[in-house]
Amino acid sequence: MAVFTPVTLDDLNQWITQFPLGKAVAIKGIASGIENSNFFITTESGEYVLTVFEVLTFAQLPFYLQLMRHLAERDVLVPAPVANRDGEILHTLHGKPAAIVSKLAGSHQMAPQPLHCGAVGAMLARMHLAAQDFPLHQPNLRGLDWWRTTTPIVLPYLSPHNRDLLLAEMTFQQAFAGTDAARRLPHGPIHADLFRNNVMFDGEQLTGFFDFYFAGCDSWLFDLAVTVNDWCIDLDSGRLDVARVRGLLDAYHAVRPFSADERAAWQPMLRGAALRFWLSRLYDFHLPREAEMLTPHDPTHFERILRDRIAHPAPDLF
Repeated sequence: MAVFTPVTLDDLNQWITQFPLGKAVAIKGIASGIENSNFFITTESGEYVLTVFEVLTFAQLPFYLQLMRHLAERDVLVPAPVANRDGEILHTLHGKPAAIVSKLAGSHQMAPQPLHCGAVGAMLARMHLAAQDFPLHQPNLRGLDWWRTTTPIVLPYLSPHNRDLLLAEMTFQQAFAGTDAARRLPHGPIHADLFRNNVMFDGEQLTGFFDFYFAGCDSWLFDLAVTVNDWCIDLDSGRLDVARVRGLLDAYHAVRPFSADERAAWQPMLRGAALRFWLSRLYDFHLPREAEMLTPHDPTHFERILRDRIAHPAPDLF
């Protein structure tokens, strides 16, 4: 993520003595994303990821960290939070919340084929099922309530053409959210941000999902729509690649079959997932925060995706 809070090797070595990791020998800021300060760290015992949280609070963070621990204990491929010698996984660094998690092997798969999409779909279904008995609850903080709050903030920055699109889609999504079918959708903890750069592969082998700091409780179908809108598209046009869509959906369905309500909600949910990221990118682009390394994402990418989902229905679930 962008580095908002600098951490030097000396800072790290003074702080890391509470962990059974040995001395820190290297630290490197990760210059992608916009929410937290993330660093690769190398210690005498191995490689890890340090996160200093810039937005999430001490009260909110147990949900995310305990969810990762819960999933890792159930053999879902996610980073495991590292406890200090007192058994704590949430800490303070430079006056801010901080955590260390295990580093996943491999690299991002930025040109996915149906095989990669299938691996993501199967693991996502496993994740949803494994989290069913997770005892903590937190809403999706970038869900419909946040859309309602953020829409009037970004509207003054938009062209008339885009203002019309945003207002019309908000009307559509609010009406859909009020339907019985939407209220009956299976739900639980979701990742909510499962883009290509939040998944690791070693060759064709999926090695894990990471960056759970947008997770919350919402419909599983929303999580699936977010994932399809990134993994299964042509990045230039936003158009869906049917072979990749089928690969991801078929693999997911083989682990957790879709309900009739999910089949009915699929098209609105793909539009809602596109709207969520268009809104967040509009906000970050027009109201940026200062950071040592900050690269706001282009909001027009998800504008194109939203317009395409409205104009061209996606392949059905089943």
